[in-house]
Amino acid sequence: MAMNLAEIIILCLLVDWAFRKIRVPGLIGMLLVGVLLGPSFFGIMNPQMLSVGSDLRMIALIVILLRAGFELSRESLHKVGRQALLLAFVPATFEALAITLLGPHLVGLTTMESAILGCILGAVSPAVVVPMMVRFMHEKRGTDKGIPTLILAAASIDDVVVIVAYSVLIGMYTGMKVNLAWMVASIPIAVLVGIIAGLATGTILYRIFDRHNPRATKRALTVIGVAIILVHLGDVLEAKRIPFAALLAVMAIGFIILEKRERMAHELSLKLGKIWVFAEIILFAMVGAQVNLKAAAEAGFAGAALIMIALVFRSIGTALCTLGSPFTWKERLFIVISYLPKATVQAAIGSAPLAAMASKGMPTGPGETILAIAVMSIVLTAPSGAWAIEWAGKRFLNVRSDHPEQDGRVSGMID
Repeated sequence: MAMNLAEIIILCLLVDWAFRKIRVPGLIGMLLVGVLLGPSFFGIMNPQMLSVGSDLRMIALIVILLRAGFELSRESLHKVGRQALLLAFVPATFEALAITLLGPHLVGLTTMESAILGCILGAVSPAVVVPMMVRFMHEKRGTDKGIPTLILAAASIDDVVVIVAYSVLIGMYTGMKVNLAWMVASIPIAVLVGIIAGLATGTILYRIFDRHNPRATKRALTVIGVAIILVHLGDVLEAKRIPFAALLAVMAIGFIILEKRERMAHELSLKLGKIWVFAEIILFAMVGAQVNLKAAAEAGFAGAALIMIALVFRSIGTALCTLGSPFTWKERLFIVISYLPKATVQAAIGSAPLAAMASKGMPTGPGETILAIAVMSIVLTAPSGAWAIEWAGKRFLNVRSDHPEQDGRVSGMID
């Protein structure tokens, strides 16, 4: 496994360098490395790497979510509160409804099966979106209006909403008893509990750091360790049907430390940025390795058409959320583009309906169709979405230059 990890690191670094030379986001190259090494292509990735792939992806995602939290200022959140709340619900609802209505006609699923697929596809990908928004925040792109903050906050809640909706529908479909009122109420409860837990954890960590003053590297490692524990706690609570938005809790840790001691937050963000060089490789290579090209091909033209049409409806919903905002039409278009990529949730639960149907002795054909379309959504939107976000960010977002010295310093950190 160690040699396999070395191969992944070297290949991803080389591909990242080559893709940046031709002005293509390096993460696309890393995704392709994962696809090529994974079981659906050459199949040379060590099975042990694949078996721990979900854990590695989650640790890498935690690193970038922590960095995002250390950039979430109270001022920025105040600017985007209303739009963030709308973006957390409306685009996913538009997309899921389109799939529910069109699924029976295009891919032969029932209305309920189409609704399940709609919930799976309705989630935006934190793995693709969060790293790029953090990068734009460091580059001061769109930060004068809080646009990267808006997308970070909304995308985190968006995932909570669609996963809860999926849980309700798959439970009803497989004959499980579902308390609909509790499941609906669990969405705001999960968000609130996650934020409170993160704020409390961050406050405790800040006080420990302030009293004992450990080195910044040890602080960063401590924060990562605590964040992993929080996410594991979220998994335990979820298994017991107790709502808890773990990813929001992770971001809230950074937010409260930034509020308490800005300098400490920037030091931690810098250390996490260095760790991210490695974590980024792991995240995108492992996401790529999860892509099953055979399953994606089985979705066929009808599956691709369903995904594309649903994305049009999602874009309409996203655009409606920006009405009445101070954003220009270019900034609104950037927000629409940023809300398109699929990867994380689709890779995590795309196969869950198939497993649920098999465990209940139900026909597995619909589950195979759902999995195939979920995989195809990653293939079609993750690389192209990443490229489109970077392209749109550089052309549609203004660079804030009210602190030129700081901007120069931050730019140096990124390089």
